[in-house]
Amino acid sequence: YFSSDCLGGFIDANLLTDVLSDSESELGGLEQLERSSTETLANGCRADCDAAKRLAKRLFYLEGFRRCDVARHLGKNNDFSQLVASEYLSFFDFSGLSLDKALRNFLKAFPLMGETQERERILVHFSKRFCVCNPTALAPDDGAHTLTCALMLLNTDLHGHNIGKKMSCQQFISNLDGLNDGKDFPKDLLKVLYNSIKNEKLEWAIEEEEFRKSLSELVEEQYEGGGKRGVARVTDGNNPFIAIPILPNAVTYKHGVLSRKSHADMDGKRTPRGRRGWKKFYAVLKGMILYLQKDEYKADAELCEGDLKNAVRIHHALATRATDYSKRPNVLKLKTSDWRVFLLQAPSEEEMMSWVFRINLVAALFSAPAFPAAIGSMKTFCRPLLPSSSTRLNQEDQLQSHEGKLKQMSVEVEEHRKNPPSPSPKSREWEEYRIKEHYLIYEKSRYETYINLLQAKMRAETDDLEKIEASVMSGIGEGRGGREGYLRKTQSSPSISQHDVNGRASGRTGPGQQS
Repeated sequence: YFSSDCLGGFIDANLLTDVLSDSESELGGLEQLERSSTETLANGCRADCDAAKRLAKRLFYLEGFRRCDVARHLGKNNDFSQLVASEYLSFFDFSGLSLDKALRNFLKAFPLMGETQERERILVHFSKRFCVCNPTALAPDDGAHTLTCALMLLNTDLHGHNIGKKMSCQQFISNLDGLNDGKDFPKDLLKVLYNSIKNEKLEWAIEEEEFRKSLSELVEEQYEGGGKRGVARVTDGNNPFIAIPILPNAVTYKHGVLSRKSHADMDGKRTPRGRRGWKKFYAVLKGMILYLQKDEYKADAELCEGDLKNAVRIHHALATRATDYSKRPNVLKLKTSDWRVFLLQAPSEEEMMSWVFRINLVAALFSAPAFPAAIGSMKTFCRPLLPSSSTRLNQEDQLQSHEGKLKQMSVEVEEHRKNPPSPSPKSREWEEYRIKEHYLIYEKSRYETYINLLQAKMRAETDDLEKIEASVMSGIGEGRGGREGYLRKTQSSPSISQHDVNGRASGRTGPGQQS
């Protein structure tokens, strides 16, 4: 894989929410097929060629399956699923087609839905099949796979609901430098591919009736005692790599007045002077989206286009007190996963600290683990891809994941500092060295924050957000000389657990209330 920064910050609109649930009805086709075979799988891992061929054929011709069912059988991480995917791809003939045309044909067969890792595995199979059909077009397979993923993310960048300037052709070309097994892709090829995606977005062919059925299975309001409700998990039927930031049943973790100042655009590039002014909004932290609305928050009101335009995704984000900004009081700094930076002013210090706490806790609880490291050598340092989907890990595993990343970052910082570049401090190598060191130190700080908050939540032994916040803030207050208990209680205290975003229980209580 390659990093989102190698693609110039595609990640703001990148990568869908994980959308499919393992319902018995959807798994039924595979289970029946396995039962009908005399050579069924041992623990789902031992490959059965005949069964795989039968299932692949049924999936391709939609015999007993819907298009919505296809992806889930191709992207699992076991030998049988990989065999099914390979057999399924053998039904496609991409001979003589350009990569973009082959990808369009492939995506029209079924919607590419599922977890990020599952979709990535399917694209690996597509890339391999393309290379088999066109042995001289792109070599090796990794190059084809890198370009395939680049086209998927370019499509999201150019046609998605992302915020910021669209990717230019020159940026697209520059960001793929050295990713063709250490070499550059032909510029003419990249120009053709860029213009193809720019002029015609990638389409996921899916019948309206199928999509309705799929949504009816995915979006289920779960009402429990006390008026609590679950989270609607929706994907874009046109492009599942875009998470629609409209979750009517998502838990509202906080809302209130905030003034916003754009400090840095994608990749930390300074925001142009004309767009740095302060603007006042009514902020709503709902799910993993921070909506900045012009009108006061109303629980049942629908979001308008302007609300979506100003929305900020907080997956893998970090909020901190803006200690280096002194022109206004009560200002926090929010750094997003694609390294955009916003300054947000709250009405009081208490409110500012509350926003910092809640943004970070939601990000810590629900941000999905990062993608594996990039494939192939790269000329410049690139940050890893950070998915916008919500994690499927329970609270304990999520904490372990963060602890593993913190340990990894600590080791990488040490290794990085042991290998400084050549003496010239103004060389490109030194610039890359400084950028990577800044990234590693920042990530270490982010994971430390996530770990501390998750540990605090677990010590609190509650999912009540007000109680967790009060516990954390009282500890901070004691450290400042006894300023505990200064948080203002609200009429409705939302709870926060893995159930809130993932739609299945992993904590002690059910989904949280709307506040």
